[in-house]
Amino acid sequence: MMFAALKTIPDLTLAENEPIARYTAARLGGPADALAIAHNTEALIQAAQWAQQAQIAWVVLGGGANVLVSDAGFRGLVIINHSKNFHLDSETGRVEADSGVTLTPLARRCMAQGLKGLEWAVSVPGTLGGAIVNNAGAHGGDMAHNLVQATLLDLNDLTTQIWPIDKMTYGYRYSALKGQRQRYLVLQGVLQLKPHHDPVELASIADGFVAHRKKTQPPGASLGSIFKNPPGDYAGRLIEASGLKGYQVGGVQVSPIHANFIVNLGNGTASDYYGLIQYVRQSVYEKTGVLLELEIERIGEGFAE
Repeated sequence: MMFAALKTIPDLTLAENEPIARYTAARLGGPADALAIAHNTEALIQAAQWAQQAQIAWVVLGGGANVLVSDAGFRGLVIINHSKNFHLDSETGRVEADSGVTLTPLARRCMAQGLKGLEWAVSVPGTLGGAIVNNAGAHGGDMAHNLVQATLLDLNDLTTQIWPIDKMTYGYRYSALKGQRQRYLVLQGVLQLKPHHDPVELASIADGFVAHRKKTQPPGASLGSIFKNPPGDYAGRLIEASGLKGYQVGGVQVSPIHANFIVNLGNGTASDYYGLIQYVRQSVYEKTGVLLELEIERIGEGFAE
């Protein structure tokens, strides 16, 4: 009955004791006490406000990339962000999109309208909200090159704020919003792209990125890059140089294709996944002196340090 009030929120689908694994890229994670799917921004706001006011632990997931959920699950409310409205202006190149919009179809729609600049995102998993928080990027592009401003909900006083890009203090896979899940909720982003480009040419560029990614990164259930690249080097190179390509713990494996990816082979657990992360991190440190920094985030209880 604790979550009964959520059932009154329009455009919110609620389930209790729901497995989180199906909503994450690695297909890992135990149950949430309650899991709500917000189908628009207003439902997202109301669910977060309710949890904040009720003093119940909560977290928002988009595409479930870069997030490792523990086998014990999450004691509280998990909100899946399916707010997916967006508007493209093919004359000005301005793009306004909800935070739940998935990057790949957004990038494809922009290219089809002759808007240049988001081709890098065509094969990047996750949603716009996660990309804004983490300064997602690939192939030489990133969110810092595209974002104009973001609309946020400040959970301290339940007010809406507009942050210009300067306030994000973007760095490599970093923003001022990183680690601020309980304070700020991204609702919308405004991007500036370059209009009047040839859609066929843009699609060709993007297809090249996709082909490169398929050739150099593994298919299957993984969280994407596990570690940030250290200055002047690559995490994947260091892991491979430490002899860890293909190394396996339980049902998860350091990818034989790209060593900075850990793949769930189908019967893995979050404990396997995190245990392998710790082993790789320690082994690389012992062999190279470099302590790799995690790019992913852990959610839930039971992670051993």
